[in-house]
Amino acid sequence: MKHRSATARTRKRPRRIITTVVAILGAVAVAGAVVFYNKSADPHPPLPAQLPTTPGSYLGAFAHGLPTSTTQLNAFASATGNKFDVVTYYSGWYESFQRQFADTAAANGQVPLVQMNPDGISVAAIAHGKSDAYLSQYALAVKAYRGPVILSFGHEMNGTWYAWGYTNTDPKVFVAAWRHIVDLFHNFGVKNVTWLWTVNIINDTKVGKIPSPAPWWPGSRYVTWVGVDGYYLKPNWAFAPLFGPTLSVLHGLTTDPIIIAETGVAESAGQPAKLANLFAGVREYGLLGFVYFNSNSQNSGAFELSSPAAITAFRRGAASYSRPGS
Repeated sequence: MKHRSATARTRKRPRRIITTVVAILGAVAVAGAVVFYNKSADPHPPLPAQLPTTPGSYLGAFAHGLPTSTTQLNAFASATGNKFDVVTYYSGWYESFQRQFADTAAANGQVPLVQMNPDGISVAAIAHGKSDAYLSQYALAVKAYRGPVILSFGHEMNGTWYAWGYTNTDPKVFVAAWRHIVDLFHNFGVKNVTWLWTVNIINDTKVGKIPSPAPWWPGSRYVTWVGVDGYYLKPNWAFAPLFGPTLSVLHGLTTDPIIIAETGVAESAGQPAKLANLFAGVREYGLLGFVYFNSNSQNSGAFELSSPAAITAFRRGAASYSRPGS
């Protein structure tokens, strides 16, 4: 998994060939700005407009179960009183595009967000076209879906915990693979993808150093949105020192919209106060929104919001968003 917040880098998310994650980011736009594909309503819908980029438009969460079950997602949505408009799962390499999952999401007015991770595959091989057969069928499946899809590749590449990341794969090789994938989709005429380049927050301490993501930047031609992953692990951590240094670097690289693609608050960090800080930080920095990792597991940590105070804090923060479509 990830977060490697300012100091600790021990947390890992269990990865299977089909790893599932749900992220709800509440997509909001001026009425009619985005077309969500609803298969039951129109079997041949037009390609959608670009997803809106209004700050504070997206509110998300992770919940176990997808793409096969929405039980935990629905429970979290019900508890917090939110309408979730984007759903996410983490996809192992050679896993097909989950069309049924995407159709179900679209029927609920949701946009699928897929983190494609090169598990057990050489990034250099991807850059040299060794996975083109797989990527071609994936691109065609996404194109056939026709609704908006958010795609990312090799998230948190500036961290050390993945084979495609820092110290394991040369940044130039990663960039070449990223560009190759995007070019391949473009060559197939895929126009319904928002490309999300997802990095981990910077940690400049000597122990567990996580460097600036700048060496992995593929260029604005190849990126639509930028995602940032980071978590609140201690009571004295706050949004500005946690995310600020990374956001400063990103603003020096691009003017692309930025979203907190994965975040959470450890129970020991004081969830109610930190949730308020999270919502405030997103507003202050003019970000698209965030995806909350609502889960407790042995490998990923305890971030699930279960206490009444935490649920109430999340509800209040969500209510502060201007979300006319939610």
